[in-house]
Amino acid sequence: MRRHIASPIFWAKRSPVFWAKFVQCALLGVIVVAMLGAGQSRYDRLGNELMCSCGCGQILLECNHFGCPGSPVMIRELQAQLASGASDKAILGWFATKYGPIILAAPIRGGFDDAAWIVPFTVFVLATAGTFGIVWLWKRRAGGLAMAGAGVVQESSPQDAAMRERIRRETEY
Repeated sequence: MRRHIASPIFWAKRSPVFWAKFVQCALLGVIVVAMLGAGQSRYDRLGNELMCSCGCGQILLECNHFGCPGSPVMIRELQAQLASGASDKAILGWFATKYGPIILAAPIRGGFDDAAWIVPFTVFVLATAGTFGIVWLWKRRAGGLAMAGAGVVQESSPQDAAMRERIRRETEY
């Protein structure tokens, strides 16, 4: 007889090892939930949403090449913008206005930039559907040809009959 998990007898007959593992898992879950929001300051979050202006193709706070002319200037500008108390969207908009939209690591949501988020997914879905459609048509056409060849006796030339006989002989064991 199986006991239901809500039954007091089910929980009473557990060993100390079970309870130790249960407490460890519960503590691990609490720590994971507590650490989800930790770690990134506003400076780090915004600095990781901007690209370095020198053309190296790296994130602003991770630009590590020697003598970079762009990152120290942009970092000072980011700190000044943060000190001014502007919102995150306003700061990113300021950088996009000054350096152009290429400075953003990811497009800001809204307006025409939505196309940068929607088009890749749409192309993927349409390409997948198109591929399945083409395969379906090919299978249907191949099945139709096989059925036509199997159901209808077609007249063949003597050369075709001779070729079939030769193929049959050459493929026998």
